[in-house]
Amino acid sequence: METPASLLPPGAGRYAPSPSGDLHLGNLRTAVAAWVLARDSGRSFRMRVDDLDAARARPGVAERQLADLAAIGLDWDGEIMWQSARSHAYAAAADQLADQSLVYECYCSRREIAEAPQAPHSPPGAYPGTCRDLPEAERERRRSALGPGRVPALRLRATVDELTITDLVQGHYTGIVDDVVLRRGDGVWAYNLAVVVDDAEQGVDQVVRGEDLLSSTPRQVHLADLLGLPHPQYVHVPLAVNAAGQRLAKRDGAVTLADLAQEGTTTRAAIARIVASLGGPEGADSIEALRGVVTAESLRSGPWVVA
Repeated sequence: METPASLLPPGAGRYAPSPSGDLHLGNLRTAVAAWVLARDSGRSFRMRVDDLDAARARPGVAERQLADLAAIGLDWDGEIMWQSARSHAYAAAADQLADQSLVYECYCSRREIAEAPQAPHSPPGAYPGTCRDLPEAERERRRSALGPGRVPALRLRATVDELTITDLVQGHYTGIVDDVVLRRGDGVWAYNLAVVVDDAEQGVDQVVRGEDLLSSTPRQVHLADLLGLPHPQYVHVPLAVNAAGQRLAKRDGAVTLADLAQEGTTTRAAIARIVASLGGPEGADSIEALRGVVTAESLRSGPWVVA
């Protein structure tokens, strides 16, 4: 039975898988860390399915992901949020930014962006601003040249070039803030906008996720500022890697609960591996053993090598 939102404790942590494939041990470990830090701090714990991109969301995957999370002992509060049902909220946020003259149409392909010269004062890797100040006649020409099923992408007219955030694991981090996409050319709302809007809607004030997403955080904080939304506390967790130090992936063998089961490894044994990797008692096969153990300091120990 779901807990009514009015009865949930203030503040929340969350986990937000994208249903493009089954969760591997590294994904599950990050989810466990997020759950422990939320529960130990008296926060509620929310679940969201980041299924914005229908082309990448494979049928049945979200349900398997949720089943795997429940199987390792995670519980969550309130209703599961599905991004695919939230287009109205993202459109409203884009309209709010447009009312501040902070949105413009972009007609660039990925190739054109990659080949475009960078502006003199633009940080490396930033969108070069090709469509930022086009004359209206040129906009009309480019708009009419779009192919069937395409719409102009919408970009944020960022007001800063970079921003420094504080992360409980990574410390101070200064990253690029460029004119991020708000809505893609195929009409799909972009992740950076959706995650900011959804975290605010769910009352999330603690975001625990993989350190591969750290570079996106300054952009998201800037978006939150422009939308008048609060910043969550950020905790970017070191990734799980293979023996060669590369980010863990399906190609590394049995790394999902289903694949491990086929090799004879039980879910409880998989939980014990995750618990040990987060500093829990050797042999403990319940994530409850991590209560009071996982901290920002303990997460600074570096990547988890899954051999």
